[in-house]
Amino acid sequence: MVKNTKLWLILLACLFITILTVSPALADASAETATEGHVWWFWPLMLLIITFIMGILAVLGGVGGGVLFVPIISGFFPFHLDFVRGTGLLVALCGALAAGPGLLKMNLASLRLAIPVALIASTCAIAGAMIGLALPTNIVQIALGGTILGICVLMLTAKKSAVPDVPQADKLSSMLQIYGVYQEASTGEIIDWKVHRTPLGLCLFVLIGLMAGMFGLGAGWANVPALNLLMGAPLKISVATSKFLLSITDTSAAWIYMNKGCVIPMMVVPSLVGIMLGSFVGVRLLKIAKPGFIRWMVIGILAFAGIKALSKGLGW
Repeated sequence: MVKNTKLWLILLACLFITILTVSPALADASAETATEGHVWWFWPLMLLIITFIMGILAVLGGVGGGVLFVPIISGFFPFHLDFVRGTGLLVALCGALAAGPGLLKMNLASLRLAIPVALIASTCAIAGAMIGLALPTNIVQIALGGTILGICVLMLTAKKSAVPDVPQADKLSSMLQIYGVYQEASTGEIIDWKVHRTPLGLCLFVLIGLMAGMFGLGAGWANVPALNLLMGAPLKISVATSKFLLSITDTSAAWIYMNKGCVIPMMVVPSLVGIMLGSFVGVRLLKIAKPGFIRWMVIGILAFAGIKALSKGLGW
């Protein structure tokens, strides 16, 4: 069963890369196809197929849909980067809104931790969205390519700690009352957690918010390491709080793109449907898929898309 699943995943990856390889040629011919080639629903259908596969890989690879969506769609589809970033924020926002209430109810997402971080990140996300829309597209493409390659390096090198050792809470976290208690379901252990290095963590979320708004990536890839490795929150608390944070940060940035007319239903609807359907399939495959194999697949696809975005921005 596992061997068959692995073969199926390899075929899925091959299909994914084949479609991405064909897409640039179709994009170059987009001016001609607008009059004598593809019908109007061709590109929405391609979006639905690609995002369906993307949703499967996002679940299996443990990454958000936005971090895959923006570099891949901007690099291989004939859509302007502003529209792709606006849709990417809504893709990330959709998953966050679906998961947020349940995570709060299970006492995994911490409001005490999320509120000060969200205030900073969402404000900076608005600024990042405005900066991203004001900059020339090729400059944003170059920055996006560099960021995606940096994410690949982070995924290769970053370690995670289930329950980091925090000897003592710092003064700022004590003043803000950032602490909590939750029960680890797998062991039944009651974990009393607190955080430290809070000023440095809040400063880091300035940069994370700016990048989330500028590139439309969401920010789960950066939120979790910052909360877990830097501030010392338990891994489950970090993941759940990060998911809840996206519903605030991405909403703030998405309004800027909507106000500028960069969110169009022809892109948003098939993308959200594809991501959601792919996520349902990915959850079922997650039980039998090998995480190491999937992780390398996602890193490879991200590296491929990052290089494409970089080369597109440089005009190669």
